[in-house]
Amino acid sequence: IWTKPNDVLVFYVNGTKVTEPHPEPETSLIVYLRTKLRLTGTKLGCSEGGCGACTVMVSKWDRSQSRIVHFSVNSCLAPVVSMHDCAVTTVEGIGSTKTKLHAVQERLWKFHGSQCGFCTPGIVMSMYALLRNNSSPKMPNIETCLQGNLCRCTGYRPILGAFKTFTDEQNGGCPMLRKRCCNISLTPSERSTKPTIVRIATKLTTRHRSRYFPPELLITSRNHAATPLKFVGERVTWYRPTTLDQLTDLKEKYPDAQLVVGNTEIGIETGVKGRCHPLIVTPAAVEEISFVKNDQSGIEIGAACILSNLVQQLNKIVEEKEEHLTQPLSAILEMLHWFGGDQIRNVAVIGGNIMTASPISDLNPILMACCATATFMLHSRGTRKVTMNQSFFPGYRKTCAMKGEVLLSVRIPFMRKGEYMKAYMQSKRREDDIAIVNAALRVKFYHGSRKVEEFSAAFGGMAATSVMAKHLMENIIGRLWKDELIDDVAAWMREDFKLEQNAPGGMAEYREALALSFFFKFYIHVKDCLCKEGATKDEIASEEQCTKVPLGGNHPVSLSTQTWEEIPENQPKDNSVGRPLPHSSGQLHVTGEAKYLDDITPYADELYMCLVTSTRCHAYVRDVNLADAMTSPGYVTYVDHCDIPGSNECGVMKGDLVFANGKVTCVGQVIGAVIADTCAHAQRAAQLVKVTHEDIFPRILTIEDAIKHESFYKTLHINAGDAATALDASEYVIEGEMRIAGQEHFYLETQACLVVPQLESGQMEIYCSSQSPTSLQDDAASVLGIESNKVIVRVKRMGGGFGGKGTRYIVVSNPAVVAAKKCGRPIRCMLTRQEDMLISGQRHSFYAKYKVGFTKEGKLTSLVNNIYSNAGNSLDVSIPVMERALYHSGGCYRIPNIAIAGHVCKTNIPSNTAFRGFGAPQAMLIAEDWISGIAAKLGISAEKVREINMYKEGDSTYYGQVLESFNLPRCWQECYQKSNFNERKEKIEEYNSKNRWRKRGISCIPTKYGISFTEFFLNQAGALVQVYKDGSVLLTHGGTEMGQGLHTKMIQVASTCLGIPASRIHISSTSTETVPNTSPTAGSVGSDLNGMAIKEACEKIVGRIKPLRKNFPKLSWDDLIIKAYLERISLSATGFYKTPDIYCNWDQDSGECFGRPFDYFTYGAAVSEVEIDCLTGDHVVLQTDIVMDVGGSLNPAVDIGQIEGAFMQGYGMMMLEEPLINERGELLTRGPGAYKIPGFGDCPRRFNVHEIVAEFAVGEPPLFLSSSVFFAVKNAVASAWKHSGLFGSFRMDSPASCERIRMWCGDQFTKQV
Repeated sequence: IWTKPNDVLVFYVNGTKVTEPHPEPETSLIVYLRTKLRLTGTKLGCSEGGCGACTVMVSKWDRSQSRIVHFSVNSCLAPVVSMHDCAVTTVEGIGSTKTKLHAVQERLWKFHGSQCGFCTPGIVMSMYALLRNNSSPKMPNIETCLQGNLCRCTGYRPILGAFKTFTDEQNGGCPMLRKRCCNISLTPSERSTKPTIVRIATKLTTRHRSRYFPPELLITSRNHAATPLKFVGERVTWYRPTTLDQLTDLKEKYPDAQLVVGNTEIGIETGVKGRCHPLIVTPAAVEEISFVKNDQSGIEIGAACILSNLVQQLNKIVEEKEEHLTQPLSAILEMLHWFGGDQIRNVAVIGGNIMTASPISDLNPILMACCATATFMLHSRGTRKVTMNQSFFPGYRKTCAMKGEVLLSVRIPFMRKGEYMKAYMQSKRREDDIAIVNAALRVKFYHGSRKVEEFSAAFGGMAATSVMAKHLMENIIGRLWKDELIDDVAAWMREDFKLEQNAPGGMAEYREALALSFFFKFYIHVKDCLCKEGATKDEIASEEQCTKVPLGGNHPVSLSTQTWEEIPENQPKDNSVGRPLPHSSGQLHVTGEAKYLDDITPYADELYMCLVTSTRCHAYVRDVNLADAMTSPGYVTYVDHCDIPGSNECGVMKGDLVFANGKVTCVGQVIGAVIADTCAHAQRAAQLVKVTHEDIFPRILTIEDAIKHESFYKTLHINAGDAATALDASEYVIEGEMRIAGQEHFYLETQACLVVPQLESGQMEIYCSSQSPTSLQDDAASVLGIESNKVIVRVKRMGGGFGGKGTRYIVVSNPAVVAAKKCGRPIRCMLTRQEDMLISGQRHSFYAKYKVGFTKEGKLTSLVNNIYSNAGNSLDVSIPVMERALYHSGGCYRIPNIAIAGHVCKTNIPSNTAFRGFGAPQAMLIAEDWISGIAAKLGISAEKVREINMYKEGDSTYYGQVLESFNLPRCWQECYQKSNFNERKEKIEEYNSKNRWRKRGISCIPTKYGISFTEFFLNQAGALVQVYKDGSVLLTHGGTEMGQGLHTKMIQVASTCLGIPASRIHISSTSTETVPNTSPTAGSVGSDLNGMAIKEACEKIVGRIKPLRKNFPKLSWDDLIIKAYLERISLSATGFYKTPDIYCNWDQDSGECFGRPFDYFTYGAAVSEVEIDCLTGDHVVLQTDIVMDVGGSLNPAVDIGQIEGAFMQGYGMMMLEEPLINERGELLTRGPGAYKIPGFGDCPRRFNVHEIVAEFAVGEPPLFLSSSVFFAVKNAVASAWKHSGLFGSFRMDSPASCERIRMWCGDQFTKQV
């Protein structure tokens, strides 16, 4: 059967049959959809199956269930050849703006559930797949189905709010019933601004039914068994056997062939790491190993059993059997809940989890602890059974399987009476994350006693394999289950797990503490069981009862409230300002019709570029060998510094290079670029380029390194009063230090550009994903050695930016323009997620050493602060970032004497850059740190210290700006009242007094954020308004749309100024061809600057037609415009605006500073309540209340979305995200597998946002309010300290990760490691 040359791939996409005679096994489904079928709604976010942007629904006939099954998958991991005889549904297949929207799409749009929109199609498809299987889901079902999806913009709350309407509690379920259609027509009446829910009950036509599973496929699947398949590609041959005999025969014949079902492991190796496995065999169609059987003694699971199917089967068995029997199954179910997302669980199999032999496998410790038995088969010999114990995993990523063997099944025994088992895990993020440490513990007692007869303890994350605690297991036999056991267990575990400080994975002490803490949790659990069963009268202490319930209590339905000022009843209908209009591209987002850069249809002669980057952080480049790359298929050419017609210097401060020339100063610096005919060929050829380096020392990687070697770009000073003298005279002085890690932008759309040379004129047209079209234009012109008027830059929209696309576009655009010039053909490049994270820079990490003087009442007298930032290998915007940090170093507090020095460090890491907040969040976090230090010193609440020192109306800042319209006290008081702060604080104190291993904390934090570019020349904007003869308006301005709703707001401004409906106004794109010399869209000033420019342009047009309106008052807008045209009145106008009255006289050497650097300040306050697990460091945000001074806004719905999104991004910065580099300067946290941003499960359980009156900028100011979570955690840890007999203050760096929380808690277990 395998002698045939090749099979034909047949599958269906959105109801259309696809026949591919020569399929490529290395091609993923997403690549095929986007390049071959041009279905670009499905987005590529990471190639790891970690972000969910690529989610589609797959449907197939399940012979064992005799029905069609629907499930979500990551199309970035699924090989297209695995889709044979399947139906694929993409976001384009469920609804369209041209026809009808699906209910999922409609509700997400009306609930403002998209911002940049790049992640939206994947989120839509995850929910769609859930509803196909469960038309009346509950909120836990919805939250589970979204575990595999990430969003960087919205903060998740509006998405959950939209999908909550599908639950029985809200809307009687989904209209997606068996004979109902959930598509809705887009009639004008339904384009309302309110998130109304429409129940649709239209009959499902044959066309609708056949869309997701065509009749032809149904007939074939029902009547014909699966057939063996063989697909031969350029480098890989892919086999699909259908019987166990075929499978084992292939594996024995090709023992090195990879067995792949879900491709969740091998797919990352091939797609991300560039490895090639020439032979792939998939057992997916082998029914003999896709089963779950149970009998009186246990269950047997086929190695090819899909995990989501396994969950269903185990749940049934757990419901049917006695509780004590199924303890291992309950442990597996709990682990699988946190294992990946639905997209992974729907394709991954238990055999893959076992045979990959990961040292942090979620299931292997459970199988080892319960003495499971694995069955292997060799075709020529037959089967053999192996007990899953320590010898099963002889080494890293190795099993005891013999060459050519296939894992058939694993058998799990039921537990006996007097036997107890539990599994535990802890990861950085609560959902869809790999474990730091996991454990499975089993104990059996002699009948009727608490004397240990048997004991098993298996751990992951403690060695190079899943490992059993040998000393513990030997020594505990015969011991009584009493409290005295715990100290002995700690000693035995120290013998079992001796992690070195430099152990792979780091966090050695934390991992040891976790292992011991897991045992303690198990000890309490078993002790409680023994007491209830009468084996002992020794009850667990009341303060330990908290360990028996989930963190934060049983998870309630997420609740939220959003309030804003209602628009006046007499506001004209056509005046759209203040109305919560949905995002202008919202419908395009939810249908996948919104076009991003890589969605642009390829040009016929287009080439693809892949960068060649340095693998050393500081070295000479001695040689670049292209020999192997030049023989690679599809190779066209290579470009480097020798091909640049203009200047090789680029960037904001001209401190960057397009291509390194003989020397590199960071890992990831661009050395050259390979040009090939396709993306895949370019990537393969780039991997074959061999660069020879010669290291240069020292390597300066951290702020500490820079201080040691005095490596600084610049030191800035700002002074007021006499800080040193005042410090000496202060009643109290505290000193402190704080480190704040950097943060990856993780915009869902990576850096990308498409350069199209116009050979006739020498012009370059650049389509890009950039916040700074003009800067990109200037750089490209300089590199090419031509004038700027021959470079046109266009930006349609971005899939997120957050500052990361303000300057670092240069790593892609400049090499691409050089390549386009050399080749004379269009050049496309979109960085992979891993490339983007490696080379495009991050938020600056900070370190501070401070001294603060204050009175016995807590009144501030003096601040001396040295702040250091890690700029990286070029200056970029690091000085403006430090300037803003110094402006915000006093927080919201009046300090009469101040001396701050800001040191910008020069290091050998990729240049760090702008990120939402631009240095202010780091500085204000440091300020709140010394506020909490003062409170600890004086024994009063931090909130009282904040109130004592908070600025008042008319006060001047330490740089001389008078505070006018100072609404911060109002925000503070309203937040206090709306959150019931004092009442909740009392309840928290009561809770903490009664619970030893769970603690809660609450904190109220204010913010004051200055609005303006500190580079004053940037505070300008232009606009072009063009009214056409039919009355429609084309609006162009200098801002770029990256999800913040800028275009939506600008349409509302123009609508109000012109007095016409917003639907008559269109924004096509941002282009240097229409509005020149634009400032970056950054600093939260996009709406202010561009809105005023649009207002001026509209007023010009209105002024011109005013005489006509006066003479013809009853003419409609359309008739008036025709009349104006006939009267030869210009209907096109430009507008320009510059921010008035901003200045600052700042001598950065002496520190003298006086001026008005900001147009105004945005104010806000937030209260957050958290609960921490003192034994693991895990935490949950129980409630967040925000009051923000942005009410009366252009669009309150958009602004609330910005507040929530900024809060969750700040939460990531302060609680979760931490880029890690090794001693060679290599970034370890590349991709969503290693770097964790907040997920749906991290959203506050209750999330309330309130706006108050004032139209202020909102993009960046709310981010800092997430520090309310940080300091609530610190308060919870302080309570744990007190319970441990520790007193005083303690240092708490950012992020407050689970590791740091656990180790800060300081109990007997942390002391024993």
